[in-house]
Amino acid sequence: MWWSLIGILLVIWVIAFVAKVTAGGLIHLFLIIAVALLIYRLLTGRNVT
Repeated sequence: MWWSLIGILLVIWVIAFVAKVTAGGLIHLFLIIAVALLIYRLLTGRNVT
């Protein structure tokens, strides 16, 4: 689920960046959220029990 959310946020950011459609800092906020989720996911990893 986290990887899907990260992917969706990055795709939205890239589309907006390429299309030159910016909604102020909202697009960059999406990128920051995606990167933060990626870092969180990599640091915590999966707990295999």
